[in-house]
This record gives sequence, C-alpha cells and structure tokens, in this order.
Amino acid sequence: MATGTRVRMVDAAVEALQQRGAAGMSFTDVLAASGAARGAIYHHFPGGKAQLVAEAAALNGHQVRAHLATLPANDPLAVVNAFLGAIRPVVAASATGSGCAVAAVTVGPEAGSDALRKVASTIFASWVEALADRLITAGLAPSEAGDLAAMLITLLEGTHVLCRAAGNLEPFEQAARTAAALTQCRYSNV
Repeated sequence: MATGTRVRMVDAAVEALQQRGAAGMSFTDVLAASGAARGAIYHHFPGGKAQLVAEAAALNGHQVRAHLATLPANDPLAVVNAFLGAIRPVVAASATGSGCAVAAVTVGPEAGSDALRKVASTIFASWVEALADRLITAGLAPSEAGDLAAMLITLLEGTHVLCRAAGNLEPFEQAARTAAALTQCRYSNV
C-alpha cells in the first residue's frame, strides 16, 4: 500500500535523524528500515532527501507537541516535574548516541537550508506554546508561562548535547533539579 510505505519511510527517517542526524541519514538506511523499494523514494518524496527530512522532523515534532499537551497542569511545579519526567528517558538516550530528530535538521551541512531551519523553528515554537498552555492552565500569567516554557525546551535541547558529550545523564539531572527548585521557589504561591 502506497500510504503505508510512505508512513514507514517517514517513521524510519525519524529514527535515522535521531541516530545519525540529517547529514548521516541516507536513503539506503531509510529504505532498509522501512522495507520500501528503491523506486518509492522519488515517488513519495519528489523533493528528495530535504523533503523526507522535513516531513520526518515535522512528524516527530507533532508527536512531541501532542504529548506536551497532555501533561498534568495542577500547578506550575506539577507541569515542570511531569515535563522533566517525560523527557528524562529521551535525554538518557542521548547519552548513548541518540538525539532529537528536530534538532538534527539544524546542525551539519543540511542546516544551511532555510526551509529546514524554518521547519525546526516552527516545531520548537509549537513545543513552547504547548508547554506554556499547560503552565497557563496551572495558573501562570501568559508571559511567565511563555518564559518558563522556553527555558524548559532549551533545557531539553541543551541537555541532549551535554549528555551526549558526557556519556551520562548527570548534566540533565543537574539542570532538572535546578529547574524544579527554581519553579518551586518562584511559583509556589500560584
């Protein structure tokens, strides 16, 4: 089925972006992982690798945004702790070589593409918006919610890099402790 093949190819591209980044992702790897025939590449992705990479990043971005929209919003600290708990295993995978499929389109040779940078920027902004919405529901003013949400997404992306470099989760744990403590201190009366 054509649609199934396309979906499998995009899913395989998400995994390839997480494991090897945009520069290291090849059609050969995507075809092998998806079980698609060689002819499926330009049939489903006439824009080539750039189109496949953009669609894979967008899919992963949509999945993350959907998850963020379900975080409990009892109070700001509950949102922060739920976010940190949700991203801990994702960042832990960074320590062993995985990464963020969305961030992958912003580094390496493909990062020169304005289209891919725009895709990543739009996705990251949607994550900040989803997290800010949860924080507003938890009682924060919109400006405070937006600032805290942006800091949390920055924590996520920054700790991906730091944990990968360290080969362990300690940079994340340090940042997570600090984020939770600052949130509790600043917003405990909300």
